[in-house]
Amino acid sequence: MVAGSVSVGRKFGIAVIVGLVASAPAYAFDVKSVPDGAWSEQQVDEAFRDGTRAYFSGDKVAALDGLMAAAKNGHPAAKWKLGRMYSRGDGVDENDLQAFEYFSEIVAEHADDSPQSPQAPFIASAFVEIGSYYRTGIENSTIRANDRRAREIFTYAASYFGDATAQLKLAEMYLTGSGGEQDPRQAARWLQLAAKKGQLKAQVRLGELLTLGTEIEPSPVHGLMWLTVAMKRARALGVPDAEIRDLHEQAFSLASEDVRRRAMTMASRWLEDNQESTAVAAQ
Repeated sequence: MVAGSVSVGRKFGIAVIVGLVASAPAYAFDVKSVPDGAWSEQQVDEAFRDGTRAYFSGDKVAALDGLMAAAKNGHPAAKWKLGRMYSRGDGVDENDLQAFEYFSEIVAEHADDSPQSPQAPFIASAFVEIGSYYRTGIENSTIRANDRRAREIFTYAASYFGDATAQLKLAEMYLTGSGGEQDPRQAARWLQLAAKKGQLKAQVRLGELLTLGTEIEPSPVHGLMWLTVAMKRARALGVPDAEIRDLHEQAFSLASEDVRRRAMTMASRWLEDNQESTAVAAQ
């Protein structure tokens, strides 16, 4: 699977953490009061809650104390959050290798956890982060760009955990032939799975593929439908949508009146049936 290491942003990331913060106790847990090796599961959870509460209040120093204590005692969400902080230089000096190590620990310890487990979104995201690092490599480290390994990692996260971002990234590799065979039809399959979960970029790319029909069999109705969904969602989310609007305008101008009518009806139905997804921005 992943040698030695490896739907979330997206709604699982902040939504799950905010939920935990909201339920956190009013007092602060003193992480230094518990000796190493003597942590209970409840104390680890309390350290994580206090760390995330401090993070969202803007106290990154206190956040690190809680998150690092929880991470040291095996809390996967704490490791995920620290990985994201180091990868973005958020409250710490940016350090991709340190981020890679946190994500790798999650994968090594939890790769076989149930996709329905509470920590599954964090595990899936860790796979995506590791796969992304293998696409680019990390300067001044032993982590070299390796598209074949990246594809294997994305495949696992996309299939076992059903992660929409992994499905998008895997589709992009199938479209370009990076790390293996080029297969536009397989790419469209993964894009459709991600699009149905509300992955905005997947909706745009799928709509484009179905509209142009240069790489897969065209479907003007479904192409215009997905571009309409993406355009309305981007507008609602405040996401830059100039490219989406251009693609939508092109698809709309090429479509017959019947295709336009059917596509608009399908788009409206999808948006009504997936109101939660409309609140989820693509990563």
